[in-house]
Amino acid sequence: MAKSERLLQLMQLMRLLSPPVQASQLAEELNVSLRTIYRDIDSLRASGAIIDGAAGYGYSLVEDTAMPPMLFNTDETEALVLGLREVIEVADPVLADAARNALAKLAASLPDRLSRQMQNSVLSAKRFHERPKITIDVAALRMAARNEQAVHIHYADAKGAQSERIIWPLSLVFMDHTLMLLAKCQLRQGFRAFRADRITKLTPTDQSFRPHRTSLLRDFLAELQAHDSADKTNT
Repeated sequence: MAKSERLLQLMQLMRLLSPPVQASQLAEELNVSLRTIYRDIDSLRASGAIIDGAAGYGYSLVEDTAMPPMLFNTDETEALVLGLREVIEVADPVLADAARNALAKLAASLPDRLSRQMQNSVLSAKRFHERPKITIDVAALRMAARNEQAVHIHYADAKGAQSERIIWPLSLVFMDHTLMLLAKCQLRQGFRAFRADRITKLTPTDQSFRPHRTSLLRDFLAELQAHDSADKTNT
């Protein structure tokens, strides 16, 4: 690991872990020696980070000069905390870890008063029902959508009927009880919504549909809205 990358990871660990953080814990997390941790702490201090503590006593990140102060009011801070805590509750492990890291970075970037308000937020998020188990790698599916890369899936419908198809992943939607994938299905030559828990196998292909994801998603959402308006009119 390059030193610059290790220093960034060390800073992130000091944002995440409860202070004072022992050098031995940092060394274990980064898989380096204690001597390396001591040298890296000195490097961070030299670059402007204010780190309290010493060898044998643990370290606390007092002021993180790498993160510029961000001015949010109380309601904005509460909204950010609630949204990130909701992601931690409902998302796949990769995205949940990203939300935890974002919370730590947010806390490090706020002035002391707002940081304390954030850590003692009156809002939280909790899901008491379990979603159906998802067996595919959702992070890989997100990446395919971002890269506008077609994927080959094995899918089981509500009756258990199996099918294989090439789809263009457009968006993932977190519903109350399941995760839905909005996509352009090449088998049916139309827009389809797939339950992620019913996708039994996912394989990215080398087929690109760039740069059509944004326009296709806009068309799909317009189609859904039109159907919804028609249903309301009929009722």
